[in-house]
Amino acid sequence: MLSEEQLRDLNPQERLELMRRLAAIDPLGVSPSPAGNRRRKIILAVIIVCCLVLAAWTGILATTLPRYYRTGGWRGAWVGFDIALLAAFAATGWASWRRRQVLIICLIVLATLLCCDAWFDVVLDERTPGFYLSLLSALLVELPLAALAIAGAHRLLRMTSGVLMRYQGHSGLTPRLRHMRLIGTSAGRPLHDLLADPDEAHSAISASAGQGGTTD
Repeated sequence: MLSEEQLRDLNPQERLELMRRLAAIDPLGVSPSPAGNRRRKIILAVIIVCCLVLAAWTGILATTLPRYYRTGGWRGAWVGFDIALLAAFAATGWASWRRRQVLIICLIVLATLLCCDAWFDVVLDERTPGFYLSLLSALLVELPLAALAIAGAHRLLRMTSGVLMRYQGHSGLTPRLRHMRLIGTSAGRPLHDLLADPDEAHSAISASAGQGGTTD
């Protein structure tokens, strides 16, 4: 076994090679199980069916719903939504303060709620005295905050992937998230090999490195 002093004497390239060899012996990629593959196929089938049904239902609603409609439960709907939004802000703040990985999920949920808030505020206030205030609120507050939340979640995901790939011996820039496969979808393969399109990912990384930047 190498001592700490011997490890410190290794140059960066030798350390990367050592990490690659260790990763090959004990890869981080979790082997997919038959049950997991079945669940994945069921989920994909459910998603496809939901997309088809929702597309048809949206068309029906677009042609049958009245342009204006008086509804009940207005206060309960909006107060309940704002409570959910407040809870998302609080959870995001707690996760950020405590530096927890769940912050990524909180940021995505928060961004989704903010986009929904902006959409319904603008659409439901159409042809009312509060329309322009809702539009300004959406453009200047809710949508920018949603964009910041999505950007933060994206950055944290890439940082986490980059750290894992670094400990697997990957010496280049972190690939784009859309080029990386989910861990557990390829049996026994090191994390830095789990690229959905290795050639395209390599080209993107090379181009970014040549410009002195990072990939998204």
